[in-house]
Amino acid sequence: MSGTIVNLIIQLIAGIAGGHGAGNALKDYNLGPLGNTIAGAIGGVGGGQILQVLMPALAGAAGGGLDVGSIVGQLVGGGAGGAILTVVAGLVKNMMASRQAS
Repeated sequence: MSGTIVNLIIQLIAGIAGGHGAGNALKDYNLGPLGNTIAGAIGGVGGGQILQVLMPALAGAAGGGLDVGSIVGQLVGGGAGGAILTVVAGLVKNMMASRQAS
């Protein structure tokens, strides 16, 4: 399997975990199970890709394989990206709900 595909899978799974973690920890920004999964997955892949651009050593495919450092980098980037996008989406949802209530 290509290193790029493996990186995307790691980012996707880490993003979903980060999205659920953020939703469960910050109840005000919880989007529900499906919302946390979707926002976490999108944020995980996006965050992981941004981290790869900022730190090319985390790409993992440069040496022809994946090492522990690149996997940890993908997990951190994906998890953080998933958590951040989930919180931002929850904030937007809350702002829109409060506007409609007014």
